Amino acid sequence: MKKKYKAMVLSCMDPRFQTKVSNYLKRRKLNGKYSAFTIAGAAVGVTASKFKKWHSTFWENLNTSIKIHRIEKLIVINHKDCGAAKIVNGKKEFTPHNEMKIHENSFEKIKLNLKKKHPRLKVELSLMSLNGRIDKF
Repeated sequence: MKKKYKAMVLSCMDPRFQTKVSNYLKRRKLNGKYSAFTIAGAAVGVTASKFKKWHSTFWENLNTSIKIHRIEKLIVINHKDCGAAKIVNGKKEFTPHNEMKIHENSFEKIKLNLKKKHPRLKVELSLMSLNGRIDKF
């Protein structure tokens, strides 16, 4: 019988957050219980039109993780001071308000897509600060 994993974790490739994300997942006792997908911007990277070419790669990977690892949940960890959010923001001033709107928009889009593609999959959305603090959405 195939082993059942708890979740797939979608997080950002930013080196500043690799250890923080890993430590957060360890504190939750998820070591060895998740598959990982790391891409610039996390949910921003898999939902923003600026990165459209990346979207299908994420969804195909998620489908594979569901089949192979029998995951039940997608854990999304975006982070503040996000370079991908800055790219999406364009030439506008990159304010905390604008950045928050970009993250919120990415969370809404990923929730809608999950509801259509995998209605039984649970989703957990969070935003990590530079100090590693997590805010749930």
